Amino acid sequence: MKRRTLPIAAAFAAAAVLMLTACGSGDDKSGDSDKPANANQGAEKPSKPAEPSRAPPENKPDGVDVSLPADMNLVFNWDKPKDKNEAAAMEDAANYVRAIYHGVDKRMSKVAAVNAYSTGGGLSYAQTQIDARLDGGWTATGTRRHYQANTRSAANGTSVEVAFCVDSSKFYGKEIKTGKVLKSEPSIADYDHFKIIMMKDPTGDGLWQASKVYVEAKATKCR
Repeated sequence: MKRRTLPIAAAFAAAAVLMLTACGSGDDKSGDSDKPANANQGAEKPSKPAEPSRAPPENKPDGVDVSLPADMNLVFNWDKPKDKNEAAAMEDAANYVRAIYHGVDKRMSKVAAVNAYSTGGGLSYAQTQIDARLDGGWTATGTRRHYQANTRSAANGTSVEVAFCVDSSKFYGKEIKTGKVLKSEPSIADYDHFKIIMMKDPTGDGLWQASKVYVEAKATKCR
């Protein structure tokens, strides 16, 4: 797969910083959450309105299907870095998140998108998040916002840390059998801070893969 540009719009938990590679939990209000970790960044919400992420024709960046149903809206309200590698890593960090929810929608943890955009701990984390929803009998619905992103490159240029806030206050679990949306009162539990370590794909396909995922749950700096 050769890279095609994918535009990124304007791309049970504890309060401590956790590395999640083997346990599932709940940003969709159903008891399961995707959460990655702390990084030094501002906590204010973006001043400009969030815009929904837009995938290219056929929703296949790099030839990988990360399409989502109409009621599952992932918003990436962040600016593209000037550094070429950091921009590509941030783009594929967004694709990694899309891949997880693509797997949730397809009811499969071993979808091609997850394999394309993750490796190692990132792969384990993604599959665990999907499996938690499958075991619980739910999917997700609503809007999940990603904002206040920043990037930091390793000295050797082979990895980039992508850190960002997540607001899941309007993102809910939905029971597969009944279609019931599992809503709850907004709280600090809706805000998390992710840190994803993106590694350059050694196969030379131009992709960046999530290799480690960290999360700070109930992140007050994201509220």
